[in-house]
Amino acid sequence: MTTIIDEILKVLPDGKISDAVFEAANIVLYTKDSDYFLDNQGSIKKAVDVVKKRIELRSDPSITQNQDEAEPTIRKILPEEAGVGNIIFDAQRSQVIIEAEKPGLAIGKQGSNLREIRKQTLWVPIVKRTPAIKSQLTEDIRSVLYKNSDYRRKFLNKVGHRIYDGWMREKKHEWVRLTVLGSGRQVGRSCMFLQTPESRILLDCGVNVADDQEPYPFLEAPEFKINELDAVIISHAHLDHCGFVPYLFKFGYRGPVYCTLPTRDVMALLTLDYVKIARGEGKDPIYTSEEVREMVKHTVTIGYEEVTDITPDVRMTFYNAGHTLGSAITHLHIGNGLHNFVYTADMKYGKTMLLDPAWTNFPRVETLMIEATYGGRENVLPSRKECEDEFAKLIEDAINRGGKVLIPVLGTGRAQEVILIVESLARSGKLPQIPVYLDGMVWDVTAIHTAYPEFLNSQVRRLIFHKDHNPFISPIFKRVGSSKERRQIIEEGGPCVFIATSGMLVGGPSVEYLKALANGSKNQMIFVAYQGEGSLGRRIQRGEREIQMSGGPQPEMLHITMQINTMEGFTGHSGRKQLMNYVNNINPKPKKVIVNHGEVSRCLDLASSIHKQFRIETVAPRNLEALRLK
Repeated sequence: MTTIIDEILKVLPDGKISDAVFEAANIVLYTKDSDYFLDNQGSIKKAVDVVKKRIELRSDPSITQNQDEAEPTIRKILPEEAGVGNIIFDAQRSQVIIEAEKPGLAIGKQGSNLREIRKQTLWVPIVKRTPAIKSQLTEDIRSVLYKNSDYRRKFLNKVGHRIYDGWMREKKHEWVRLTVLGSGRQVGRSCMFLQTPESRILLDCGVNVADDQEPYPFLEAPEFKINELDAVIISHAHLDHCGFVPYLFKFGYRGPVYCTLPTRDVMALLTLDYVKIARGEGKDPIYTSEEVREMVKHTVTIGYEEVTDITPDVRMTFYNAGHTLGSAITHLHIGNGLHNFVYTADMKYGKTMLLDPAWTNFPRVETLMIEATYGGRENVLPSRKECEDEFAKLIEDAINRGGKVLIPVLGTGRAQEVILIVESLARSGKLPQIPVYLDGMVWDVTAIHTAYPEFLNSQVRRLIFHKDHNPFISPIFKRVGSSKERRQIIEEGGPCVFIATSGMLVGGPSVEYLKALANGSKNQMIFVAYQGEGSLGRRIQRGEREIQMSGGPQPEMLHITMQINTMEGFTGHSGRKQLMNYVNNINPKPKKVIVNHGEVSRCLDLASSIHKQFRIETVAPRNLEALRLK
C-alpha cells in the first residue's frame, strides 16, 4: 500500500532525504545534504501541494554543528540588545530554542539572523520571549520534555502513523455520535465522547471539585474503552475540564492530549495542586505526580487557527474562547466534509482586561455545543464599568473601616483579571496604596501568563513588553510564600487585600484566610468566580453563616460576621445576553445547538430560548445520553 511518505518522496530529488518521520500530524524530513537544507529550490513546497499537509525540512542531527561550538556562534550572530538568555538544544530534532527579551531583534529583519544561524550551524532556530516572571513550572515541563526527547520522538511518530496510515483508505458508511459523560445539565466534570467509524475522541475530561458524591465523569459507559481511545482534546486548564486526564494515564492511556501551550502548563500545575490538596486533607489522591508527568509527556500543543489532523477522519482547529489564558473553542471537521462540530467549552463573548472575545467565524458549522453556566433568563450580568466601580467601592469601604478583603479566585483566569483590575484602580488613584497579597497558585499562574503574551489581548501584551509598565509585577503585589508568612500577615493587622485560591473555598489558602477573617464585621469577602453546587462558597453565598469546618484535628464551628458580596460581572463566562448574541453572530449558522455545562434550569432555559428566537433545533442532554450528529 502506498503511504503518504512514499507520495512525498516521489516528488523530491533522489537521495536527498535521510529520514522521514511524523511529529503527530506534521511530517518532518531530514537531510544530510547541507546545501539542500539551506535551499531546497521549492521542492518541499511542491510536495506540500501534492499531499496538502504540513512538511518541514531539517538537517540530519549528524551534520549539525557541535553544541559547544554552536552556542557561541549563535550568541555572536545575535545582537546584544536582543537580551539573549537561555539557549536550549533539542539534539534529536536538530532544533535550538533561543530565549530573548526582544524576540524581534533576535529574529532580525525579515528573519536575517535566523537564516544566518541555519547557515553557520545547520540547526533550526526557534526564538521565544524570555518571561517577565520566571516560571519554575514551565522550566520543569521543558525539562521533562527534553529528558524524554527520544521517547517523545517515537510517540509523536506513532501518533502520525495512526493519523496517516489509513489516509488513502476508501471510506465506508460514515456516521458521527456524541455521548455526554459529564457536564450534562450540570457544571463540573466536563467530558464528551465523540465516535466515528475511525475515531474515538474525548473532548475534555474534568472533575467536579464541589461534589464529593459524584465527582468524576462516567467513563464506565459501555461505549468507552480506554484501550480504543485515539485522542483527548482539552479546551482549557480548569479542573472541571482537565482534572481527570492524569487518571487516564494511570489506567494505561498513552495517546495524545491536544491543547494550547498555556493550557499544558497550567493543567500540569492545577493537577499537581489537586494531588497536594487531597493529601493535605488526609485523602488518597486518585493519581500521583507520576501520572501528571506522563500526561505532560503526551501533550501535543496547537496554536490558535492552526489546522491539524488528529485521526484519519478528524481534523481539528483551535480558536480563542476568551475564557482564560489559552482557552480554546474546538472546531472538528469530520470525514471528508461529512460534519463540522464546534465545541465552545467555557467561553466569554466580550472583551475583558485580559483577553479578546470568543471567536465566531468558522469555515463550516453543522452542530454547535455551547455552555450555559450563566444561561438562565435571570443571568443578566452588569457592565464591566459598573462592576469595577462597585468593586472599588467595596474594597475602599472595608479599608476605611480598618478591615481586610478576601477575594477567593480560580488560580487561572479570574485571578489575573482581578490583578489587572486592582492594579488599574490603584494606578488611577481609585484605590488607596495598600498591600495586595497573592497566595496559592496565583503567582505561578501569573508567571505563565507573562510567558505566553501572544495569547493575551494587544493592550496587555504591550504593557508586558515594557518592564516599567508590566501590571503583573507592580510593587503593590506581594507574594505569600508559606503558611507561616500567611499567619504573620494576618496577625500583624492593617488593611490589605488577599487574592487567594481556591475560588470555591474547597481547599487552598482562601479557606485559611476565611477562618482567620470570618469573625470580623470590618472584613469583606468578594466572590468573583462561579460557586459550584455543594461548594462551601455556594453555601455562604446562599446565606449560611454557621459553618462546621473539618480538616483539623477536630471539627470547629465557624461564625461568619464578615461582609459577603458577589461580583458576577467579573466572570470568565458569558452571561445570558452574550450567549444569545454568540448564537446570533456565529458564522455560518449551525443547524443544531447542544447546550451543556449549566444547572438544569439554565440549560433548559437557554436551549428553549435559542430554539424560539433562531428556529434552530436544540437539545440539552443529560449525562450518559448519546446523540447521533450525522
